[in-house]
Amino acid sequence: MSRVAIVVKGYPRLSETFIAQEILGLERRGIGVLIVALRKPYDPFIHDLHRQISADVMYLPEYVRDDPARVARARRWAEKQPTYQDAKAQFDADFARQSNADRQRRWAQGCVFAHELPDDITWIYTHYLHTPCSAARYAAHIAGLPWSFSAHAKDIWTSPEWDLRTKINDAAWGVTCTAVNAAHLKGLADDPAKVELLYHGLDFSGFPEPSGTPSTRDGSGAPVRLVSVGRAVEKKGYDDLLEALSRLPADLDWSFTHIGGGELSDALKTQADALGVSGRITWRGAQPREEVIAACREADLFVLPSKLARTGDRDGLPNVLMEAQSMGLCCLSTRVSAIPELIVDGETGVLVEPGAPEDLASAMTRLIRSPDQRQRYGLAASKRVRSEFSTDPGLDRLAEKFRKVL
Repeated sequence: MSRVAIVVKGYPRLSETFIAQEILGLERRGIGVLIVALRKPYDPFIHDLHRQISADVMYLPEYVRDDPARVARARRWAEKQPTYQDAKAQFDADFARQSNADRQRRWAQGCVFAHELPDDITWIYTHYLHTPCSAARYAAHIAGLPWSFSAHAKDIWTSPEWDLRTKINDAAWGVTCTAVNAAHLKGLADDPAKVELLYHGLDFSGFPEPSGTPSTRDGSGAPVRLVSVGRAVEKKGYDDLLEALSRLPADLDWSFTHIGGGELSDALKTQADALGVSGRITWRGAQPREEVIAACREADLFVLPSKLARTGDRDGLPNVLMEAQSMGLCCLSTRVSAIPELIVDGETGVLVEPGAPEDLASAMTRLIRSPDQRQRYGLAASKRVRSEFSTDPGLDRLAEKFRKVL
């Protein structure tokens, strides 16, 4: 049976459990997969999900200088293909609009990708519409294969519209994981029906049901345990969270644990020192999913203060919120992107405006003091997310689309 090549920026990545979950789900549905990654992993751990995936992995050269001989061989081969002129014309048109080294690198990766594709690959499917899609699209045209995409967050909101339009109109079809994304991409497509909303959801089999023993901690004795899981990047809003923690009433007892690596880790620790809250914070860095689950089970409140980054980047539908909710952990987040599609404010959690530390502090104070309310929100959230955000419907639909072409 033929296989689909699934293109990702890096593999495996701790922050992309939804991709690993999708690949594993497709394998279990009988879809043959080759993983194609633009770079090798940098994370110190992998999730158990990754250990269950049996697909082969092809690593493309991250930079031309990494393996110039490999790139040169691929280019010589590509120039001899009957599809070359069409593919090169598409690259030239893109390069005329974005004449930088990154665009040239994607062309080189596309040549290597097409040159080294096994004969049983009959479809190319790329995660993200930015750099992975560029390399995948060039490879598809050189190899004479159809292709499709899955769009998420940063790739949509930080890419120029001309690039998105070009890719959407060139693809056979595309899926995206939030209604907000779908509406935006449909508005850019010549054929809006080409773009489909497909929640990636969550496989809840690895997540325990809510505990039968609710927490009674209310900040007056033992500290209420706050937790957040996310990369230390601007769009996660951790600078706002630290400011909010510094504004909590002095009589409240609390502790905060952060899990995740990221470029702003040192800056956030410096900010915490300046605000005088470092003594109550534990920075755990990147951790595998098993440790994330354990931390959430011990916590009283999950906080994710997402916001719009200056680049336009934003969260989509954060897996960590679904994970926390599935275990009955009350979640406090913000009205950004698709988060309101997941959390019903005042019913299954609490939402505040993004970039508003004072509002975040006020909401945290109320929830810290109210263990009964946290329990009600957490149980309602677990019931809703397990019934409406299971991964199975999306995986079944994706497998159906692939079966038609493999």
